[in-house]
Amino acid sequence: MRASPIRAGWIERSHFSDACASLWIEGGLAHLEDLVLHDAQMDARAPTAEIIRAARVLAARRRMLSAAPGWALSPDGTAALRGGAFLAEGEGKAEKPTDSDEADGEGAWLDEGDPESDDPLAAELAELDAALAGATRALERRPAVDPEARDPLVYDLDWDEDERLEQWREAVDLTFGLPPVLAAALTAALWDDIEPLQHAPWLGRLLAAALLRQRGKTRSHLLCVNSGARAVPRLRLKPADPVAKILFWLAAIFAAAEQGLRDHDRWLLARAGREGKLKGRRGNSHLPQALDLALARPIVTAELLAQELKVSARAGQNLIAELGLRELTGRRRYRAWGIL
Repeated sequence: MRASPIRAGWIERSHFSDACASLWIEGGLAHLEDLVLHDAQMDARAPTAEIIRAARVLAARRRMLSAAPGWALSPDGTAALRGGAFLAEGEGKAEKPTDSDEADGEGAWLDEGDPESDDPLAAELAELDAALAGATRALERRPAVDPEARDPLVYDLDWDEDERLEQWREAVDLTFGLPPVLAAALTAALWDDIEPLQHAPWLGRLLAAALLRQRGKTRSHLLCVNSGARAVPRLRLKPADPVAKILFWLAAIFAAAEQGLRDHDRWLLARAGREGKLKGRRGNSHLPQALDLALARPIVTAELLAQELKVSARAGQNLIAELGLRELTGRRRYRAWGIL
């Protein structure tokens, strides 16, 4: 994958398909085309709760892949993913915190020997910056729902998520000496057993994929564990036997790897078959960018091409016709094309 010419497009497509598969595993249904349009802020209709949940999984996958390999499994990374704070690496963090700032979120950033420390205005501004930085860090570590404001009809108030999360993290640390694939399967199985978060079962599957990346097994992409679990027979999902649970997630990882290779070969062949259309084009032609976009999205519309490439909707339709994309919807009022 590291040397593949369609690496970026494969990764984007896998993000979308894995997010939809995550909802399928939980008994929900998120249509792939609706998720693509929602991600582009071009919803054809009001987004459903399932689409919003799938969009959160999509954002989490992108955030995990853009960060360092060990970020997702670190306490800060897990806290950010748990609370939905998918910030860029280093964004919203203080650059030079002091001891007092770490203790209570306050304190001056200026050193005592700084000549500006004698300026009352500079000291006030420094204290304000430190307070804002402390508040930002506190918000990053804040859970998605304030425990004190939880509705007892929706949440089990006796469910200590912090304690369960710490228990799961300690169990994952014990898998350090195991092979990466076996450790990832145990990570997913432990999450199902411990259930650290009441309303985020999808996060455990993403953390299992992050562990594979952290251990160097999938360095250039994030494995689609959800898609693999969807391919495994449904009757084997969440079996009672602990060994069967581990075997299930091993089968899911294997199925995800196989499916990823098949998709890569199919999309690479589709790209090679359309590269001939790019020959003899002018340097300012939008056709190469349109082909890359068609490979990076499960579906494209004329409006989506027009928005991404800064062309008219009519030009987007012409690009679709020149590329020879296959129509996927068959609707009159809403039409979409793609490369299968």
